[in-house]
Amino acid sequence: MKKLNMIKSIVEHGVVAVLRGKDANEVVEMAEQAIAGGIKVIEVTMTVPSALTAIEKLASKYSSSATEADKFAIIGVGTVLDPETARTAILSGSEFVVGPSLNPATVALCNRYRIPVMPGVMTIKEIQEALELGVDIVKLFPSTSPSMIKAIKGPLPQANIMPTGGVTLDNLGEWISAGAVAVGIGSDLTAEAVKKGDLSLVANRAAQYIQAFKAAKK
Repeated sequence: MKKLNMIKSIVEHGVVAVLRGKDANEVVEMAEQAIAGGIKVIEVTMTVPSALTAIEKLASKYSSSATEADKFAIIGVGTVLDPETARTAILSGSEFVVGPSLNPATVALCNRYRIPVMPGVMTIKEIQEALELGVDIVKLFPSTSPSMIKAIKGPLPQANIMPTGGVTLDNLGEWISAGAVAVGIGSDLTAEAVKKGDLSLVANRAAQYIQAFKAAKK
């Protein structure tokens, strides 16, 4: 049941912060600011130096079962290319796994340990293969237009799709209307804060995304 509850929670919260940074400390601070702004699903990418350290720190500070809003967050790992990395991240505290592509061995490992896995897909063939492997949510990556989801939903209406990349405050509503179950937000969440050297700006941006998501869901 834990896996099903985790998937349900990710969909309910709807916005996934995809975080990259110069080191673990920067990413931890980005995550804390995003959580303070209302984004409760955090994806730490494995391209971050010492990414597992960041996951461990965040997992120890936040709990997906916490009842207090400021202590609740779901911490996951992204840019996972293989099952070895997935298992290491899970042992470090990751509660979900995201990959840039569909790797059957990674999906099998995550299913074995009942961890939600969201592989990156682009084609109908890849999405069908992911569904046959038991994937619950596929990551549409790269995602360029909400019309992509409408096209996919033609032959595969049962697919649960999370676009990542190409989602902005201006078009988030269009993605949700097209059928996205959640959205992944990357550099648009953190770019201004990094440029200005003020990571507190991430909280403001996060709040804007949550407001846009809630408006879209209504």
